[in-house]
Amino acid sequence: MQAVRIAKRVVSMGRRAVVRWCANRAVQGLLSERGALEPGRFRVGVYFADSDVNIYQMRQWYAPLRSLARRFPVLVIARDASGTRAIAEESGLDVVLAPQPPDIERVLAEQPLEVILYVNQNTRNFQMLRYGRRWHVFINHGESDKMYMTTNQHKTYDRAFVAGDAARERLGLALWDYDVDERTVAIGRPQNDHLGGEAPYPVDDRTVVLYAPTWEGDRPAARYGSVRSHGVELVRRLVETGRHRVVYRPHPRTGVVDQAFGRASAEIVAILREANRHDSSAHHVVDDSAQIDWQLRDPDIAICDVSAMVYDRLATGKPLMITRPVARAAEVEDDRGYLADCDWLTVDEVPDIVAAIERALHDEHARDRLGTWSEHYFGDTSPGAPTARFESAVAELIDRADEYRARTSDPDRV
Repeated sequence: MQAVRIAKRVVSMGRRAVVRWCANRAVQGLLSERGALEPGRFRVGVYFADSDVNIYQMRQWYAPLRSLARRFPVLVIARDASGTRAIAEESGLDVVLAPQPPDIERVLAEQPLEVILYVNQNTRNFQMLRYGRRWHVFINHGESDKMYMTTNQHKTYDRAFVAGDAARERLGLALWDYDVDERTVAIGRPQNDHLGGEAPYPVDDRTVVLYAPTWEGDRPAARYGSVRSHGVELVRRLVETGRHRVVYRPHPRTGVVDQAFGRASAEIVAILREANRHDSSAHHVVDDSAQIDWQLRDPDIAICDVSAMVYDRLATGKPLMITRPVARAAEVEDDRGYLADCDWLTVDEVPDIVAAIERALHDEHARDRLGTWSEHYFGDTSPGAPTARFESAVAELIDRADEYRARTSDPDRV
């Protein structure tokens, strides 16, 4: 009878609905093999409505969330089958698939979930935000000075966990009637407490250059990507020296909107692989790994586009250059933050990239600037300090939830 009911349901569906239904059932089967979740166990949830195409936004939070889960069990509420599968296989966290609003209500009926964390601004976040009597907290998927960091969507959340003073200043300047002191909590960069892994190259006398560009963007104002304008020549000239090792980490969405960016990225990959074939000591790296750890920690210098990668690297205090966008519409209007004082790399300077790198590596004034800006953006970056602030911020909200519960006669959590 079960088989007959399933067959009738499949017949009544359209093709896309069938594919989605089958994917959901497959993932539900995977999760059921791990056993049912204990009711009433989870007070912290992480909401992720995207497919695996944006799973990088969750990946950078895996380690801090695993640490938090030792204190407060964490449940990831995922809305898409492919995103759920990736999280279940990669994260080490408990995860539940809730594809439809009634599934969300079922989860909330079973778990207290006093704090819900959001890593992005997916429009389906509103399907969770409708539920009161809990804290909705935007934690973002990186720190940067891009326009994304100051959208009016911040007002949707009860709190925003931000990196530091720079983020507070941006929001205070950009948003009307937004109480920055009340609604933001500075936690630094907890991810930097969990940088692990071993670099896949030997320690030798080569200068290691991390080139980590962003993608082409989905609108003119977000065209910060340098793969086409800077990347191919930059990598070719560094390879030719025989004294540099390139770690190329393309953005996972490179070429999604503009195929020319995808072709330029493929050319960079080909240059590096050919160089490795001709020189066994080169050990250039094409890094498409899921996690970013040693890539931030180990290279001598990083070259990034205007993106969160700039600030991930800034938090380490190690040398850094930023490509100046060639697209006129790309917004770089920071006259008071790090971008007003950083080491820019224009497209005209790429032919002299070796000299530019030498200046960035050995200029003491540049190193002092990095330290000053690192503190401004991230506060105390000493080992363990950001993780402690993150977990304390969550704990404070849970304590406040307990206080509210004690004052109300309505036990309904939904």
